Amino acid sequence: MEDVVDKFLVRVDDSSDPAANSNKIKRLTKKMAGLFTKGKTHHEIANAIKDINKQVQEVASRRVRYNVDNIVTMPAGMTPIDPRLRALYTEVTELVGIAGKRDQELMKLLSEGDDESKKKLKIVSVVGFGGLGKTTLVKTVYDKIKGEFGCRAFVSVGRNASAKKILMDILLALDMYESHFAILGETQLIDKLRERLENKRYH
Repeated sequence: MEDVVDKFLVRVDDSSDPAANSNKIKRLTKKMAGLFTKGKTHHEIANAIKDINKQVQEVASRRVRYNVDNIVTMPAGMTPIDPRLRALYTEVTELVGIAGKRDQELMKLLSEGDDESKKKLKIVSVVGFGGLGKTTLVKTVYDKIKGEFGCRAFVSVGRNASAKKILMDILLALDMYESHFAILGETQLIDKLRERLENKRYH
């Protein structure tokens, strides 16, 4: 397309004036010849543009016919990567403005209530739009206080997560996973967790 445009600019804008030639008839003859040349050039460029349009339409039809967008976006055999994974392995030193929020959450988890209430189950909800850094914040809090607990696990849960997979991930994090667990049902996996966590402070 650029070649055609360049050709058009060179040929159409070439309006050299034969000022050196004082003969008006010769000047008129040259101008007439120039008009015919420009007309021929316009015709060539018009044909070239039509050819380009035809090729573009063919490429567009092939793109739709062969479903190119979906193939490029998700190659066969590949699984989309959970965006939360990066948050799980981000160094605290790379984060900006996380320390203040982290310390606030630590106060909620460790300082509120008397000694008896501190031993009870606590749930802290972190809500917000996707991409705000919720997983990153929770992971930094977890890393800071995990030493206070005998049993601990950090498991990332997707929107359509499988209950069995979550249980298996928890067992793996608690270093309890055994190969035969794969054939167990959800109830049996819960029983395994209950046995491990009974009378223990976990996080």
